[in-house]
Amino acid sequence: MVHVKKITKKPSPEIVKQFAALSSATVHEASGRKGYVNYRIKALAKGVKVCGPAFTIQCPPGDNLMLHKGLEKAEPGDVLLVTVGGETGYGYGYMGGLMVTSAIARQVAGLVIDGCVRDSAEIIEVGFPVFCRGTAIRGTAKAALGVINYPMDFGGAIVHPGDLILGDDDGLVVVSCDECEAVLEKAQKRVAMETEKAKVLQSGVSSVEFNKLGPVLESLGLKEE
Repeated sequence: MVHVKKITKKPSPEIVKQFAALSSATVHEASGRKGYVNYRIKALAKGVKVCGPAFTIQCPPGDNLMLHKGLEKAEPGDVLLVTVGGETGYGYGYMGGLMVTSAIARQVAGLVIDGCVRDSAEIIEVGFPVFCRGTAIRGTAKAALGVINYPMDFGGAIVHPGDLILGDDDGLVVVSCDECEAVLEKAQKRVAMETEKAKVLQSGVSSVEFNKLGPVLESLGLKEE
């Protein structure tokens, strides 16, 4: 069995740059409401944003050996996307200050982990983007193999190596590498459309009137005094 594979396809740096200017909610809507990641996996600190191709890592519960290996193999701009075996693995801190120092030096774009980290104050201070389940002080072993750059279920979303990961204060969304250009175009059009909508709402028009929700409310039997 091959434990460590290479990413064969990923979005271009220009595509990643344009996605980074968008919000996760806008991209989720533009993609047809696909790619939603469980809301419990969230930014370690407010104002943090992450965007880049997924470098997928699957670790056994309580062991971060493959995360170390992934950090060695990831390319600049990649986002480390890590699973730790589900709920049984949540009570460990899989990445701390020293590994973050290495990640910054190697120009990794961020860590997105369905698990916990530690040394959180240090990570927040240096500004490294981390999305996680929370924090845990318990350290991990380094004794078990997992796999790198295989497809995986991450927080309810199926992710393939090289898929685009975008995260901000609202949450995380995954966009298939093959769909990036189409979703980007739709997302940018949505931003332009919402800018125009905002102008109308600023004039005092209600959202019920603007979105033509009156007939919907009437059909549901809404009663008013």
